[in-house]
Amino acid sequence: MGIAKVNLIDLTSNVSNLDKVLTRFIDLKNFHPILASEIVERVHGLTSFVAENPCQTMLQEIEDIETKYDLKLPNIEYRDENYNLNEMYDYITEIKRSLEEEVTQIKELEVFIEKYENALIQVKNIASLDVSLDDLFASQYISIRFGRLPIDSVEKLRFFQNRPFAFKSFNTDHNYVWCMYFTTDEYKREVDNIFSSLFFERSFIPDFVHGTPKEAAERIEYEIAHARNQIMKYRSDMCNITDGCENRLSMIKGELLFLNRLFESKKYVVGLGDKFTISGFAEDADVKVFQDTFKDMTDVEIEVNAADTDKRVTPPTKLKNGWFSKPFGMFVEMYGLPGYNELDPTPFVAITYSILFGIMFGDLGQGLVLMLLGYLAYKFKGMRLGAVGVRIGLSSAIFGLLYGSFFGNEEILTPFFTDILGLPGKPIHIMDSDFTMTLLISAIAIGALLILSTMILNIITMIKKKDYVEMVFSHNGIAGMMMYGFVVVAAGLQVGLGIPVVNIFTILGFVAIPLIMIFFKEPVHRKIHKHPMFPAGFGGFFIEAFFELFEIVLSYLTNSMSFLRVGGFVLSHAGMMLVVFTLMGMVGNASLLVMILGNIFVMVLEGMIVGIQVLRLQFYEMFSRYYSGNGIAFNPINQ
Repeated sequence: MGIAKVNLIDLTSNVSNLDKVLTRFIDLKNFHPILASEIVERVHGLTSFVAENPCQTMLQEIEDIETKYDLKLPNIEYRDENYNLNEMYDYITEIKRSLEEEVTQIKELEVFIEKYENALIQVKNIASLDVSLDDLFASQYISIRFGRLPIDSVEKLRFFQNRPFAFKSFNTDHNYVWCMYFTTDEYKREVDNIFSSLFFERSFIPDFVHGTPKEAAERIEYEIAHARNQIMKYRSDMCNITDGCENRLSMIKGELLFLNRLFESKKYVVGLGDKFTISGFAEDADVKVFQDTFKDMTDVEIEVNAADTDKRVTPPTKLKNGWFSKPFGMFVEMYGLPGYNELDPTPFVAITYSILFGIMFGDLGQGLVLMLLGYLAYKFKGMRLGAVGVRIGLSSAIFGLLYGSFFGNEEILTPFFTDILGLPGKPIHIMDSDFTMTLLISAIAIGALLILSTMILNIITMIKKKDYVEMVFSHNGIAGMMMYGFVVVAAGLQVGLGIPVVNIFTILGFVAIPLIMIFFKEPVHRKIHKHPMFPAGFGGFFIEAFFELFEIVLSYLTNSMSFLRVGGFVLSHAGMMLVVFTLMGMVGNASLLVMILGNIFVMVLEGMIVGIQVLRLQFYEMFSRYYSGNGIAFNPINQ
């Protein structure tokens, strides 16, 4: 439970064995390797084996071939020690060049077909013209225009019947008349302007069109059919190429996948002369597996030490928590993983988050629905938040039972307490006005208890870090806990129970002395580390420390008052469901629909807000007192 204990493993061997060692190294599981750069940069004389990885470029080429030519190659590693990267590169390049040549031919033919199809449309629209187009365009004294004219413009031509041009229509569709007009070169510009004003759209007959339109159409159709046959042939050739190279490419891809991992693993190798070292971390149970992997290699030395033996590297953090706590690790990871020598806050977060959410969102029916939805999300989608939903839903259902609330109905569970359990009524009456002040005081008391708990966690963390000044003199250490704890206890005894505990001696012992200890924490810290206690003079220190102390005292108050939101959301939830039931009474027969929609609205809206508010309490009111989140994750080479 908490943070898994890991060991620092150093593997050393001759450089001549590097490939053999890496071949086995890349298959290790549950081993967190250390990047060579973390060590090489700090020690003079060490070298790194990081080099350009040619496999990635070739793998990218193969991926491009798979994508463009719909080739499905298996992602299975193939290990061949007699690999030749140059041969692989030449083969991949040749295959890709051959396929691209076929694609280029196909694209050119597609452009050809598109051009001829456009010409075919033009020619077919003037198919009734029984005159060779070559003869028409060879005329020296007349200008001819082919194109289309809007149907409503044809009638307007009668306004220009005295002008020197001849007009002939061929074909008509819904909007246009396909036609031609001709005139002499002398009147060409004038006639063109006339037809332009009538929205004439000119069509240009391509140079490759010859003969009469009918003859030209037949020739164009033949050329198009021939081009399509050529495309089919090229596509067939592509299929032959891909079919013929599939086995070889699969083999090359498998070799490259293996070699790629081999190249990538060199970033963990540190060289010193003719020796190399690979360092990393593994749990106790995996150390034996690591040693067994290389036990038959006589010139490989493996050294196992405690995780914090080498101060140049930071041990990674691997969280190991039980069934209930594990899903809440996502919140801890969101803030930052704990350091290897720190406390894992996940169990504390799991318990406090569930309790606070249950208090703020207490409803038996809604809690059970939240459990079900969370289970389905986790079971079928693998959502970690779904697993969290199961646990906070259970907490919500338990507190909902104590509140006697079932889908917002505050009375339906009362017979359970009176008739079955024999109680005078349900334990907690949320809607009772006499209970409101008790609820708010209880919320602050819960907050005070949680703040004291975080101080205890901080003291334990400081002991593990051997930071005894912070443990004793910090406002989150023993001094702070003495003062804050005394104020909380004194308020409970003197104000709540009428027991006098506040006097000059208790104030001096539990308030004045702790405040002085907190006030002088920094000077004591500097004194222990053999630095001047007041480097900027006592006056400057006094002013700075005074305002810091004032802020600390103020933070105790604000942090405690922040937990008032716990009681506020209890009332908010009951109030929102009261609105739902009021609406049910106003709509008559649609009351069931209003109840369902109202519960969905409250669950979605308030459930989300309460979840965020509880997370805020965790991060700002609790984590800030005992947790830094500066750890690094345990990332094994094969996840």
